[in-house]
Amino acid sequence: MGIDERERVVTPVSRLTVASYALLLVLLFAWFLYGWLVQQQGLVASIGEAAGSGFAILVIVSIVGSIRRARG
Repeated sequence: MGIDERERVVTPVSRLTVASYALLLVLLFAWFLYGWLVQQQGLVASIGEAAGSGFAILVIVSIVGSIRRARG
C-alpha cells in the first residue's frame, strides 16, 4: 500500500520562502562567526549556539505555519 504517484500532490515552494531560508542561513553563519571570532568562544560552543538558534527559529516558523493553516 504505497502512495500512487498520480495521487501525489506537489506544492511548489515560493521564491520568497527560498530567499527567506537562504537569508536565515547567512544570518546563522554570521552569528556563528561573531561568537567564534569576536566573542572568542570555543568552536563547539559557537556551533552549538548557532544550531540552537536555528532550531528555535524553525520551531517558531512551524508554529506560525500551523496557526495559519488552521485558520485558512
